[in-house]
Amino acid sequence: MSTLILSHNDCLKHIEPVGHPERVKRLEKVLDVLKLSIFNDLTWKEAPLAKKEQIALCHSSDYINKIEKIYTSNTPSQIDADTYFGTGSLAAAKRAVGANILAVDSVISGEFDKVFAAVRPPGHHAENSKAMGFCIFGNVAIAAKYAIEIHGLNRVAVVDFDVHHGNGTQDLLWDEPRTLFCSMHQSPLWPGSGLKDETGGFNNIINIPVDPETDGEKIKTIFNNSILPKLESFRPELLIISAGFDAHADDPLANLNLVEEDYAWITHKLCDVAEKYCNGRLVSSLEGGYNLEALAASVAAHVNVLMERSK
Repeated sequence: MSTLILSHNDCLKHIEPVGHPERVKRLEKVLDVLKLSIFNDLTWKEAPLAKKEQIALCHSSDYINKIEKIYTSNTPSQIDADTYFGTGSLAAAKRAVGANILAVDSVISGEFDKVFAAVRPPGHHAENSKAMGFCIFGNVAIAAKYAIEIHGLNRVAVVDFDVHHGNGTQDLLWDEPRTLFCSMHQSPLWPGSGLKDETGGFNNIINIPVDPETDGEKIKTIFNNSILPKLESFRPELLIISAGFDAHADDPLANLNLVEEDYAWITHKLCDVAEKYCNGRLVSSLEGGYNLEALAASVAAHVNVLMERSK
């Protein structure tokens, strides 16, 4: 069984201002590396446009209508301190959600067991009624809710190893007892949330703040001692990853010191959980990563493990 890659050219049409870190070139570099000959065994499909009712699994109707109104005005807008919305942004955001929806369908049907959504804009900072931190819709949170509400799963785990706290995913899953959200992130760092005492409405949120300058060996210890035991106890039926690669030592927006081999190790560990409890089902979705070379190399390491671990 091959690993599925989901993407769409619309995700390259979400144009940020010159100098913005969440730029088109990020996804172009990711797609370029995944088209190298070592990845010839990947299967590629286009991400569909998410439907409004799918986005509404996590976002208020008023917020969705607001985003659509901004789009119809045909005027580029700044909708958050660092989040911008242009003429191509609505389609890109809907493709990012749609990729995660199709990824869930694909692993639950058994057509694939490992899927990587190579999409932008990212999603883990978008809250119920608020765009934030480059994010418009909560891609992975919507996927988790979709797996529960549409496919009838009872336990869906989301693991976020982006260097920034996934405040949006936390907000969207706070009162959902059928989910477990684990975020390992640098602290102190924007957005300033993700303290250990933020545990969710049903003790379903696990936040692990990590000191600046932490290296891969310490991250492995944290993973083994904190995240993996929680996943073992939860016994998820589906594992979803918010795959941000901005904890890399070369990333300009933060101060952790992971390298590609660390991302490969983390991916193997999460595949172990997926194989033990989820019949191998694992969905991964691109979040951050702002040094282009480090991002491409880290995604390559991550996807290479997904290929190795596909049934």
